[in-house]
Amino acid sequence: MMKYPDAYIRYLVHFHGDRDYFECHEILEEYWKELGKPQDPVWVGLIQLAVALYHQRRGNFAGGMKMMASAIRNLETTRASVRQLGLDDRKLLALLRQRLAGLEQNQPYTSLNLPFSDEQLLLACSDLCRQNGMTFGQPSDESNRFLLHKHTLRDRSGVISERLNSLKNKHGQS
Repeated sequence: MMKYPDAYIRYLVHFHGDRDYFECHEILEEYWKELGKPQDPVWVGLIQLAVALYHQRRGNFAGGMKMMASAIRNLETTRASVRQLGLDDRKLLALLRQRLAGLEQNQPYTSLNLPFSDEQLLLACSDLCRQNGMTFGQPSDESNRFLLHKHTLRDRSGVISERLNSLKNKHGQS
């Protein structure tokens, strides 16, 4: 199996295990920022895909459409990178276009599995899900309020504290 970034593996485990799309976004966004310039838009596309599904699951179809359309554009322009990440680019883009059409019709969320082309990657992610108490490919738990509204319910005290310290330092305060 080709060596994949750990952040990508964690993204796939959350994407297919607990369906925590907010966590998928956080994991890959941090990785993408660490990469610096130039940044491969494949990561942006995968982040946008997770955000699109997060929005759709919450009934925010406009936000879901916007993110899904952007994800498709980014993944369309990085098909070779998608293939290098062990995914079938042709099937993935067809699946995302189908999901976008559903979003345009305000179709409710259903769980989505990415089309793997690397069987070893699929097995590794499935094993990691099992090790973490998740079932690979299980449907989203739509009764989990924290999963559905994580952006408003998560603990932000560390981020807020860091921002305040940054502002104080910027203004010469201690």
